Amino acid sequence: MKKKSPFLKILGSIVLLGIGVFLGKSFFGQKNMETVPIPSSMKYRNVGHTKDTTQVASDREFTGKIIEVKKGSSIQDAVKEANPGDLIRVYPGTYSENVYIDKDDISLQGVVIKGEWPTLDGKKKINDAFLYSGNGILIENFKIINYKGNGIMGQAGNNFVIRNNWIIDTGVYGIFPQYGKNGLVEHNILSKIADAAIYIGMCDNVDVRHNEVFDNVAGIEIENSRHCLVENNYAHNNTGGLLAFVTPGLPIKTTFDVILRNNFVVNNNHENFGAPGSTVSGIPSGTGILIMAADDVIVENNIITGNNNTGITIVDLATGAPKANDPNSEGNPDRVVILDNIMFNNGNDPTGEIKAIMLTQMDTKGPDIFAYGGGTGSTIRDKNKYRTFGLDGYGASQITDTEDIATMMTPSPVPPRSVSKEELGELTYYGVCAGCHAFGTRLIGPPTEILQAIHHDNPQGIVDYITAPKNLREDYPEMPPQNYLSEEAKMAVAEYILALKH
Repeated sequence: MKKKSPFLKILGSIVLLGIGVFLGKSFFGQKNMETVPIPSSMKYRNVGHTKDTTQVASDREFTGKIIEVKKGSSIQDAVKEANPGDLIRVYPGTYSENVYIDKDDISLQGVVIKGEWPTLDGKKKINDAFLYSGNGILIENFKIINYKGNGIMGQAGNNFVIRNNWIIDTGVYGIFPQYGKNGLVEHNILSKIADAAIYIGMCDNVDVRHNEVFDNVAGIEIENSRHCLVENNYAHNNTGGLLAFVTPGLPIKTTFDVILRNNFVVNNNHENFGAPGSTVSGIPSGTGILIMAADDVIVENNIITGNNNTGITIVDLATGAPKANDPNSEGNPDRVVILDNIMFNNGNDPTGEIKAIMLTQMDTKGPDIFAYGGGTGSTIRDKNKYRTFGLDGYGASQITDTEDIATMMTPSPVPPRSVSKEELGELTYYGVCAGCHAFGTRLIGPPTEILQAIHHDNPQGIVDYITAPKNLREDYPEMPPQNYLSEEAKMAVAEYILALKH
C-alpha cells in the first residue's frame, strides 16, 4: 500500500481543523445579534457647535447609551427614556404605535435580521408612524405600513437624516420633513402614497438621493424649499415623477436653487388618486418632471422616458394653479436651466390642455419638454435634441454641468432652532399646520381663511379641535390629532392662526 506524502497529511489536517472550527462556531459559539454598526452620522453631532472640524468629530467614539427595543415592547417608551446622543435600536417585530420625538440628537435604528424588519403597522387606525420636532434626528431601517397620515413627518427639526426605510400606504405623505434645515433623505423605497411619497416642504439645504418611488401620486416633491439636490432617484409609475414648485398661501413664498440630476424618470402614467380638490389632484397622469413657478431649477443628465403626457412641463402659477390667490407669491418660473438629458418615447398620450395645445400645432403627440406661461432668463443646452413646445424664449445655456456641486447640505450642522414664547405660535404653524392648510388654496385640509371664519375670536375652539378632531366634512380627509403638542403650543398656534392676514 502506497504511503501518503507528508504534504497531503498536512493539507488533510488543515482541512479537518477548518471543518472543526466551523462546526464549533456554528453549534456552540455565541450568537452575536449586535451586527449593525453605530450610525456614522452620530459622530458629527457636535460639529459647528464648537471649533471642531468634521475630521476631529469623526474620530470620536460613540459615548451615548444604546437602548434596545424588542418585540412586545414600545418604541415610544424608549424615546421617553433616551437622552440627547442616545441610540435606540429596534429589533424585528410589529409595533403599532405613533412615535413622537421631541428631544434633540436621538437616533432610531431598526435592526434587520435574516430579512426580518422592525415594522410599524398603523392598521389604518393610527395617523402617523414617526413625528419628530427635535434637531439632529436619525431614522433608518424601518418598514412602515398602513398609516392614515404620514410615514415620517418632521416638524421644524434641523439636521435630520432619514434613510433606508421601506414605506408603503401611509396615507397623505410618506416622508415629509417640514420647515427643517440641513437634511438628508436617502435609500428609501416608497409606494402607494396618496399625495407625495417624499415631500420636502418649506425646507433649506436638503439632499434627496438614491430613493425609489413608485405607484404614488407625486414621487418626489420640492415645495416652497430652497437649496435642494435631487439625485440618483428612480421615479416610476407615479402620476408625476419629480416636482419642484411654489404652492401659494404658505408662509415661505419661494422655491429656488434646486438641482434635479442623474435621476431615472420612467413611465409615470399612474392614474391620479389624490384627494379631490387638493393641489396634487391637478397633476396630469403621464408627467415626468413638473416645474411650476420655481426659480433657478437645473435639470441635468436625467433619463426621462415613457411619460405619456410630457417629459418635462414648465408652467407658471396662472397656468398650473389658476384658482390660487396669493399676491405675495411671484408666479413665474425664472432662470430654469435644462442641460443634457436622455429623453425619448414621451408624450404618447397627452391629456387636457397639453393635448388641446398640441392639436393646434397639428400634432397628436405631446412633447419631451413643454413650457407655457411666464418666466424669464431660462436656457437650454442643444434644444434640437428634444421635441419641444414653448421654448422660443429660451437662450443657450451658459453652463455645461454642475459637477462642482456635490451636495446642498451645509458643511456642518446648523444650530438647533431657538424658540421664544412669542415665536412658539409661528413655529408651530410653520412646522405642523402649514403643510395641510394654506391661504387661498386647498392643500389637504381647509384653507386657513375657512378656519378663521369657523373659529372667529375663539382660539380655544381650535385647541379643542386639534386635540380631538372630528371629521365633519366628507370632502376633506380626517385630520390627525395634535394632542402630543403642549397646551402652551396649541394655544399659541390657535392665536397665531386667527391673527394671520393674507
